[in-house]
Amino acid sequence: MLRVAITGNIASGKSVVDSILTSKGYSVFDTDEIAHEVLATSYKIREAFKDFDITNYKGEISREKLGKLVFTRPELKKTLEEIIHPEIRKELNKIFEYNSEKDFVFIGIPLLFEAHFEDMFDKSILVMTDDEIRLERLMKRNNLSKEDAQLRIDSQMPQEEKVKKVDYVIKNNSSLKDVEIEIEIVLNQLLNNKD
Repeated sequence: MLRVAITGNIASGKSVVDSILTSKGYSVFDTDEIAHEVLATSYKIREAFKDFDITNYKGEISREKLGKLVFTRPELKKTLEEIIHPEIRKELNKIFEYNSEKDFVFIGIPLLFEAHFEDMFDKSILVMTDDEIRLERLMKRNNLSKEDAQLRIDSQMPQEEKVKKVDYVIKNNSSLKDVEIEIEIVLNQLLNNKD
């Protein structure tokens, strides 16, 4: 089994690539979903952030409130990551074990390098999008001000640094058809190099 990371900075279009791979019959998992599950169930997060208003009216952890807090306070972001990242690592190991008979397992993992998960993967793909497009997408998608969106973008390793660390790059600046063509090229390279 080849363990392939799909990474990319916020609003780069990783989910588009994930969807295309899924439609082709590949197993694709997303660490954001794992992180959301941890957020919903973690007593450790509630305890670590008990002095802050991070819950909604139902008493559940609000990702929006927590996000605003951690993206303006680096020390709190670090605390959150120290709780979530070990849980993600455990879940990834379970996914790899359960899918060990498959040729490929693709994992959408935005913070591949920032969270030091690269040791868990055989190959990596970067979904790369121009910064202006990402900023616009993020503001629209998350209903953020330009300043809040820029804070989130700036909290990640620059794309130019990630390019040097990955095996493949898929550019997501134009049409869906162009992205599909780039995915086909990467899949062919992976198939030719899987042994």
